[in-house]
Amino acid sequence: MYTGRAIAGGVLVALAATVTAVAAARDDHPGTVAVRQVPAAAVPTAKPAPIPKAAPAPPGLPTISYWHAAQGFPHDPAPHSVAFVAEALRPHRKAAVYDAPGGTPKAFLPRTMSGLPVTAPVVARRPGWLAVLIPSINRRVGWVPESAGTVRPLRDQLVADLSERRLTWLHDGRQRGAWEVAVGSSRTPTPLGRTFVLGRTITHGDVYAGLDALVLGAIPDDRDALSASLRNGHTAIHAWHDESAFGRSISNGCIRVPPEVQRTLLRRLPEGVVLTVVE
Repeated sequence: MYTGRAIAGGVLVALAATVTAVAAARDDHPGTVAVRQVPAAAVPTAKPAPIPKAAPAPPGLPTISYWHAAQGFPHDPAPHSVAFVAEALRPHRKAAVYDAPGGTPKAFLPRTMSGLPVTAPVVARRPGWLAVLIPSINRRVGWVPESAGTVRPLRDQLVADLSERRLTWLHDGRQRGAWEVAVGSSRTPTPLGRTFVLGRTITHGDVYAGLDALVLGAIPDDRDALSASLRNGHTAIHAWHDESAFGRSISNGCIRVPPEVQRTLLRRLPEGVVLTVVE
């Protein structure tokens, strides 16, 4: 569990107008084709639906932080989808997030969270609006105007299968790796559904093989099942020193991977990559 700062003590801690008709003509030049223009029938043009305007955000609107996300956001319409998510939004500045296109603003999405740049995956589009996965709350989306940031391409995808205790990495839609890993226990399970890589953080302790962790947007589904020092943390993907852990459900919700796998993921995965946890 990563709680916003460094990891210590064996756990992750606080941080057409015209139609062309072609007719064959047999006149003085047999075998030639005569082309004549036929006016297109008048077709009523439907007016495009107006783009819902963004209501001004009140100044007292809460800001999503590493430890808190406002309520009132809609559920992810496809939380267990393993379809590739190809885009992510990097906000220009603090951006108001709405419960629907042109709906009610619920919170601000910051540019960074605990020093990690926010790159939120885009899971749906409407004219002028983007639906993004919300960090610090599980399986929820929010709507932001397209002008709120820069949309960046994604090329990678992760799928964690809890029943098989297996993590799969795809790049450009092709599997590049699949590994046996450790996942959350029955009491502290790895949260199901779509989340994403927030960024990386340092760790302390030999149990992490001296490698950074990849912090996720997901939080524990049952914080009360964790010790007080972990309840405000996020789940993460991190290396683990003891290979006997792999293939078992024993963690506090994080995904533990072999050190060589973590090196690969740290080298290849940018912020915003979607992880879908299935069972």
